[in-house]
Amino acid sequence: MWSEEKIKAYLIENIKEKRVKHILGVAEMSEKLAEFYGESTYKARIAAYIHDVAKYMPKEVVIRIIEEKGYELTPEDLLMPELLHGLAGAIIGRDKMGIEDEEILNAARYHTTGRVNMSKLEKIVFLADYIEPGRDFPGVEELREMAFLNLDKGVLLAFDSTIKHVVNGGKLLHTDTIISRNYILQSMKQREE
Repeated sequence: MWSEEKIKAYLIENIKEKRVKHILGVAEMSEKLAEFYGESTYKARIAAYIHDVAKYMPKEVVIRIIEEKGYELTPEDLLMPELLHGLAGAIIGRDKMGIEDEEILNAARYHTTGRVNMSKLEKIVFLADYIEPGRDFPGVEELREMAFLNLDKGVLLAFDSTIKHVVNGGKLLHTDTIISRNYILQSMKQREE
């Protein structure tokens, strides 16, 4: 596996400076959340480093990276190729950087839509991407506070905020996001019973 220094050098050489700043902010927040919730800070940091490595690649390149590895994309995926960079980033992390840890790869892969039964690391990177220090939008402070009070409630608030933003923008909402949001809400309700 590449060293952290080599991964960071790759980011600096291949990604726009503004996006690198975001990635480093996500790494910082992922590390804080991981420490708070007893998760591996190392895994959280590495997942954060690779989560957006494919963010600004042309959609045709992202699709080719994914399809060449045998993943089948749904018609819904192809309508929202901007959400595919997480999977492409995980593939790049595995194939180019030598990252073999499935937890790390899945945290990068599912940071855009979430998924049913997300691991703690997946939730951490998903939420850190949303609340990293460079983010500034109405409600972000409430989300940052909730992130350190209850991870699941923080993730739920992030899903709710994302869904409202997407719907208000008249854009398509990926089914995985809806299913993920409903799953975490149902899980929380079951634990309360």
